[in-house]
Amino acid sequence: MIDPQNIAGFLDFGALTGPWQPALIGVIGGAVLTHALLLRLLERRAARAGTATAAPAPPPARIDAALVVGSAIFGVGWGLSGYCPGPAIVALGFGAGRVWLFVATLIAGSLAADAFRNARTRTRPRRRARAAALRVSAADR
Repeated sequence: MIDPQNIAGFLDFGALTGPWQPALIGVIGGAVLTHALLLRLLERRAARAGTATAAPAPPPARIDAALVVGSAIFGVGWGLSGYCPGPAIVALGFGAGRVWLFVATLIAGSLAADAFRNARTRTRPRRRARAAALRVSAADR
């Protein structure tokens, strides 16, 4: 997971970087299996304790522009660099210059996204208050 060549080999079905490398299927399968077993264990524990659920229900799925754009940026970044955020942090210990650049841009992008989100949420209440004031003044006429 920390070698970009493995990631590129897994994502490259067209064999531009050499033969397709299916090794990450094992990593993904192992993660899914571990998660499924843990969920089953939590369900059994909850059933013994007499509670309805072991964990709170996830929020309803909502596909919005932020999710689509964020997913696209993540996918393009992963495909171009060969690094996923978690393994990139681990790869920092190996000192490759390319991973340092990736992590720096990851942090910068995260900070920019937070600043953008905070700016948007600060302007929304003002817009709503202004719209409400305009409705009230129109009703007074």
